Amino acid sequence: MRVDQIFADARAAGAQPVSFEMFPPKGELTLERAREVAGGFAPLAPDFVSVTYSAGGSGNSAATAQIAQMISTEFGIPSVAHLTCISLTPDTLAAKIDEFRAAGIENVLALRGDLPAGMSEADAENIAFPYAKDLVPALVDAGFCVGGAAYPEGHLTCDDLPTSVKHLRQKQDAGASFFVTQLFFDNEYFYRFRELADAAGITVPITAGIMPFTSKQQIMRMVFTCAASLPAPVIKILARYEDDPASLREAGIEYACRQLEDLAAHGADGLHVYTMNRADVAQAAMHVLRR
Repeated sequence: MRVDQIFADARAAGAQPVSFEMFPPKGELTLERAREVAGGFAPLAPDFVSVTYSAGGSGNSAATAQIAQMISTEFGIPSVAHLTCISLTPDTLAAKIDEFRAAGIENVLALRGDLPAGMSEADAENIAFPYAKDLVPALVDAGFCVGGAAYPEGHLTCDDLPTSVKHLRQKQDAGASFFVTQLFFDNEYFYRFRELADAAGITVPITAGIMPFTSKQQIMRMVFTCAASLPAPVIKILARYEDDPASLREAGIEYACRQLEDLAAHGADGLHVYTMNRADVAQAAMHVLRR
């Protein structure tokens, strides 16, 4: 099922789609392990599951299509395959489109991806698909429902929020029909971002991405890789349970669930949980959102 239709059906029913993300911890996620994860997700009936482009191991992007296909065919859950553009050529994109079609994939999340080693931002301007917006039209023309990433606190390479929203509008104009946000720990950033998006003419759904933090190491990694701000309540939790990993994990999941409840109450178009492939994390989110 196409994600744009999922959002349309939910809007008509006065509901909000809840989705999960499957990703490769430390760069590796075999098809067998992905099947186990999907089996834990299935009883929770998420509206869709997205699969990161590097699933299957560093550089083994072929597994993304296999895992997305497995989720849809074996568990009946709509899936979204991530695709990064920074290393694609017209020929490799055509091959990827053929691969996705053969796997029955209907939905693709178009992303830029990290610059390859040795490539500068100036070099990137001269490649076939330097930005996600450049990838979107080809995927739409190929018949996919295409989504894109949104950054409530701005992108690492663009700390000016209005400019970041302008880039989001360019993705919509290129044909993107939904957006999934980068994780954030303070909902006020999302509400401010949504106001700017509305003012910029963003009309497609923006689903809010939340990652429960379960360790100090994890949250610090997210801060540096995603440029997410740490609000005072999170810092206090980290300080309070610094020497109690089990309590820190419980408090982190509880904090994320409060974020999700607040976002649902304030009318977010959808809610996307970065589950870390943990069924208990997904279950906790669903407990507060569908009780």
